[in-house]
Amino acid sequence: MNEVKKITPREDRCPGMTYTDMLEGDSRTPPDYLFEETNIEMPTDPLPIEPYVSEEFAQLEREKLWPNVWLFAAREDELPDVGDTVVFEINDKSFLLVRQKDNSVKAFYNSCLHRGRKLRTKAGNTAQLKCPFHGFAWKNDGSLKEIPCAWDFKHLEDKDLSLPEVRVELWQGFVMITENHDLPDFKTWLGPAASHYDNYDMENRYTGMWVAKRIPANWKATAEAFMEAWHSITTHPQLLPFLADANSRYDLIGDHFNRAITPSGVLSPHLKGKDQQYILDKQNEFSGGSDAETNRRYAVSDSEVQVDNADELSARKILAEASRAGFKEAYGYDYSDKSDSEILDNFTYNIFPNFAPWIGYLPTLCYRWLPGDTPDWCVMEIRLLFPTVKGEKRPRAVERLYIPDDEPFAWAKETMGEALANVFDQDMANLPHVQTGMKASGNGVMELGAYQDSRVRHFQTTLRKYINGELPA
Repeated sequence: MNEVKKITPREDRCPGMTYTDMLEGDSRTPPDYLFEETNIEMPTDPLPIEPYVSEEFAQLEREKLWPNVWLFAAREDELPDVGDTVVFEINDKSFLLVRQKDNSVKAFYNSCLHRGRKLRTKAGNTAQLKCPFHGFAWKNDGSLKEIPCAWDFKHLEDKDLSLPEVRVELWQGFVMITENHDLPDFKTWLGPAASHYDNYDMENRYTGMWVAKRIPANWKATAEAFMEAWHSITTHPQLLPFLADANSRYDLIGDHFNRAITPSGVLSPHLKGKDQQYILDKQNEFSGGSDAETNRRYAVSDSEVQVDNADELSARKILAEASRAGFKEAYGYDYSDKSDSEILDNFTYNIFPNFAPWIGYLPTLCYRWLPGDTPDWCVMEIRLLFPTVKGEKRPRAVERLYIPDDEPFAWAKETMGEALANVFDQDMANLPHVQTGMKASGNGVMELGAYQDSRVRHFQTTLRKYINGELPA
């Protein structure tokens, strides 16, 4: 077991144990990329509110951003079989993803070349892509199959009427697409963080929980609400007994990736005078009950553990060991050499612009934010990606559950788990008032923290590069 090595405190970090301290005190050896602190020097000037509320800015995003980035369009478990299709829509664009006979995936613009009708409006298996309007049909590989009343289209006989395609890459079980055929491959575009996913068999995971909800706030404001953890002291006070919110570490890597690592199984620095048993008790309360089906960590009974209050990481180590045993029973894999950090912590990884696939050995959260047709709303999707049980075939993804616009996340508590749904409802209690509050701003700017809001600034910096034409390179 590693000994905790105290790191010289920095004036621009929360006092107390750092995340690196916790890694040094891990009962196993964490991977090197968790030790790497990566920051980019940034100014501390205020950020304008205009990008969140302006229709003109939203139009610039539609023109300059969305066609020029890699986008998460689907998980492979949504279309596992030959002929399976998925419809992915963003802004006014619609794309049709189709699983091919060679197990690759192709993506077409979802528009009939005759009169423009969408070829499909929902997912499903099909032997051909036939327009419901007049019956023009294409094979699943996009080549033309049939034109009804072909005698009336003699002028098209020598014309290529294959369905126009967008680029597709399969990465870690994610189907990534882009309209820009000149972009680097996805892993190069993303950079070094692409390798962080390699340890966790993400390709073999499946979508075991998937909900979506319309949020009355701009897609960027909604995404940024999940780019820092220090709002927990006010918004999620029930998490403080086992979540070191202000001890989170924030890393900025290249243009298209940033991360927050928020330690679990340790006290928030805002709480004083609590022992290690208190941490266990509060984590047990959160992880039990109706959240059993979506459980990301395991509770510990008092009779099973010996708490060492002299060790600030005692509860963390006990919870990690309980989760190793729980995960082994649930999924059949040996987690005995996996670090406490990878078993417990919250790795909020964000891939620019609207995609947050977490890492770790526990069931991992995955967020996607889809912009609305005005700047004032978006759709947020939340998935849990579960490991496939050892020796079994990866299950097909569950269907997306859309929460009615006038209902909270708690409406889906039987799907999400009550405690998890409550966390998101706490976030949603802020977001509508963020959007209307921005519009009510007297000076039109936001003043951000230098460190804890650094991911927001990094995200906005990359966004501006696209709007100003600096990216794509």
